[in-house]
Amino acid sequence: MRPPICDICDARFDLSGEQAGGLVTFKPSPDDQAQLARLKQPGFVGHPPNQEWFCSTHLPMAKALAHLELKEARALIKARQG
Repeated sequence: MRPPICDICDARFDLSGEQAGGLVTFKPSPDDQAQLARLKQPGFVGHPPNQEWFCSTHLPMAKALAHLELKEARALIKARQG
C-alpha cells in the first residue's frame, strides 16, 4: 500500500490528524481486473489500481465520483480545480 499522499495535489497527510484525508476505491477498469485478481493470490503484494489517497480538500469530490473509474474521476476533479 502506498503512503497517504493526495493523488491530485501531492499533499502528504497524517491519517490521524484533523485535516486527514482518506483512501477511495473506484470502479475497477477492465485493465484493473487482472491486477486485482493477482492481488488476491497468496504472496502477491501491491497497491490496488483502483484505489487512491486524497487529502481532506479533495476527498469529498473523490467519494462523490467513486462510481467512476479512477482515470475518469481524476480528470473530473482536476478539471473542477480550474
